[in-house]
Amino acid sequence: MFYFLSLLMGILISIMVAFNGGLTSFYGVYSATVIIHVVGLVLIVAIVLSKRERFFPGRFAWFLYLGGAIGVLTTVFNNFSFGRISVSAILALGLFGQAVGGLVIDQYGLFGMRKHPFSRQKVIGLLLILAGIAAMIYRIEIIAVVVSFIAGVNIVLSRTFNAKLSEVTSVRVSTFYNYFIGLMVSLLAFALLGRGEIMISEFALSSNWYIYLGGVLGVTVVLLGNIVAVRISAFYLTLLIFVGQVFTGVIVDAVIAQHVSVRNVIGGVLVAVGLIVNLLLDQKAADSSSRV
Repeated sequence: MFYFLSLLMGILISIMVAFNGGLTSFYGVYSATVIIHVVGLVLIVAIVLSKRERFFPGRFAWFLYLGGAIGVLTTVFNNFSFGRISVSAILALGLFGQAVGGLVIDQYGLFGMRKHPFSRQKVIGLLLILAGIAAMIYRIEIIAVVVSFIAGVNIVLSRTFNAKLSEVTSVRVSTFYNYFIGLMVSLLAFALLGRGEIMISEFALSSNWYIYLGGVLGVTVVLLGNIVAVRISAFYLTLLIFVGQVFTGVIVDAVIAQHVSVRNVIGGVLVAVGLIVNLLLDQKAADSSSRV
């Protein structure tokens, strides 16, 4: 079930990106980021209130509250890379950063996560995954490459911190902190970098109402991440989300832009095959240990 939820997260992320892209086109990058967090915060506050949970149940390790702030930084980093390298490269390098971050967290059990040591027999699957990532990259600018990689690492850190906070609070309260802190940081980013964008006095609603649903889908993704991240390997979670995301993205592109990226399809297939190989090896190892 948790593997399915991970795939569902990837599907929702692709749809969310399409909605957020429309919002960004209408308002601008930093204004849209603020709106996304406002919508998400209103929704999660309503959910927490309906469950009669406490918003401030206690004090916990300071880094657990950073999930929302790191999420905003990820958006800023990806915006920096946009136009300098291809969108496919941003996606692939982000996946590479997530994969490396996930492997390190799994190997050493960082931030209190469960250990999932990487065994040598999984190298074949890992090589297929790396080949899939490489297939999606065809334009390189070193600074943008580094920034996109860091953005990927940030995604894993944000997801991990949110999930660990949910263990000591709840999945809903942790999601509230993600959007509350994220809104504070996005407002700061807007004040510093969004001066040329729309002002409050000029604010107007778009007739395309669906572009405001990105915040709603974002809340759903964070809630699912809080449930799944502490139950399966961070590395596998990253790959499952990617598989769901890339193939949904191909479908969205085919419907909206009437264009299919062959590189993305090839990359997605290689990553999916590598993931399946490693999952089968895990299952084989589990079966062998159960017979002993």
